[in-house]
Amino acid sequence: MTISPTQEPRWRRLPEERPQQIIDAALAIFGERGLAAARLEDIAKRAGLSKGTIYLYFPNKEELFREVIRHTIIAQIERAERELAAAVQQSASETLAQFVRGYWDFLRSPNFAALFRLVHAELSNFPDLARFYGREVVERKLRLVTGIIERGVRNGEFRDIDPAVAARMLGPMLLMHGMWCSHRDLFKATANKTDEQVIDEVLDFFLHAIRPAPTAKKPRESHSSK
Repeated sequence: MTISPTQEPRWRRLPEERPQQIIDAALAIFGERGLAAARLEDIAKRAGLSKGTIYLYFPNKEELFREVIRHTIIAQIERAERELAAAVQQSASETLAQFVRGYWDFLRSPNFAALFRLVHAELSNFPDLARFYGREVVERKLRLVTGIIERGVRNGEFRDIDPAVAARMLGPMLLMHGMWCSHRDLFKATANKTDEQVIDEVLDFFLHAIRPAPTAKKPRESHSSK
């Protein structure tokens, strides 16, 4: 009997596919059990590989976690960097909206939900991983948004604000609204709104907050008839 490629067991897949198999399995196990409780044996079983095979690609669980972060959150940031670098004809507002919508889609994905729980529940127990996450995810994302806002300030599209502070204000707005949309039964303010409506509201509020105030029109002088 001939086995079709789609029926081949996992251990017969090409070696170059194995790192991604391991990463996918690690993300699932980390999400289910947490970083501290996850075992390489469980990850290997989920990937359909031996524990020894994992050591061919990743020296330990911590390095495997770093690679999971690189293939998910950091990969999303890198895509945004490439897309925004190519969007030279866009206004700063359009570029910022493009980033926000892309990041919002990622915030609402199952992968982010699992990683967010890990980062905020456990990373304080892993100082090296916490520093890695802060440097490669938090700071890099802030630099990206800061650069967009700086451009808007330079060309007069945004008011004269500190771009780094504005970028820092945007992140929590997106994150909290993402959480509220994930628990609509608890947060009535978003219960009857779609994701698209919510992100439209966030963008509208933030862009109005950083744009220059409209110039007030001087009242026309009245001339009494003589």
